[in-house]
Amino acid sequence: MSIFGSDLTLALRLADAADLTTLARFRSLDLKVERKPDRTPVTDADVAVEDAIRVTLAEQRPEDAVAGEERGGTVAEGRTWVIDPIDGTKNFLRGTPVWATLIALVADGVPVVGVASAPALGRRWWAAAGQGAWASEAGAEPRRISVSGVTDLADAYLSTTHLGSWVEHHSRAAYLALADACWETRAFGDFWQHCLVAEGAIDVAAEAIVNPWDVAAMQVLVEEAGGRFSDLTGVPRYDRGSALSSNNHLHDAVLGLLSH
Repeated sequence: MSIFGSDLTLALRLADAADLTTLARFRSLDLKVERKPDRTPVTDADVAVEDAIRVTLAEQRPEDAVAGEERGGTVAEGRTWVIDPIDGTKNFLRGTPVWATLIALVADGVPVVGVASAPALGRRWWAAAGQGAWASEAGAEPRRISVSGVTDLADAYLSTTHLGSWVEHHSRAAYLALADACWETRAFGDFWQHCLVAEGAIDVAAEAIVNPWDVAAMQVLVEEAGGRFSDLTGVPRYDRGSALSSNNHLHDAVLGLLSH
């Protein structure tokens, strides 16, 4: 059993509570939406979920730091919980069911616990260092998940979030070269594409721009599923502004194409 087992249990409890709040506000006619300085939307559900998580963490893990999308904070030395109350807020406010609460525990700079709970999809993914990666769907028994065995980009399934982000933050030409090298491409976007990599449904997910709370949970999930996670230059960290997850077999080939 991983030393982070009790932390994973707590993270799953936090996700349970978050799901009750987010589902209650999803497609609500009185949903309150504001714009943050970076022009991204925030709803009253985002704030309510993060605030509730912070209250519970203050009670259960008072020595740990917390960094969240809505209330701020930084990843400190030692242990920090990194929270995205609703990843996919644009989907959430448009009534599209692809959004999730992301909860990660980072210890000494390394994500060691990760949960992605997508209640409108009826799905949840989680992992802890040394315990493998797991998923559940619609109340079924949890199943251990693993990445695919695809070894050739010509057979690979690729996903990104928003193609336009590659123009400003990396290189759309490089991404299109990668897309041309792959068998099939989609834009599943946000947390979902990394979860799909972890469970072997797709082979590569690449994002030109991310925040730490977007992918901290994804790093431990993908790695515990046997995959590889890095930024777009190959550095295996969640906090360098971009993200690439793969089944490991394809990672170096993808990095090679994205470097041009």
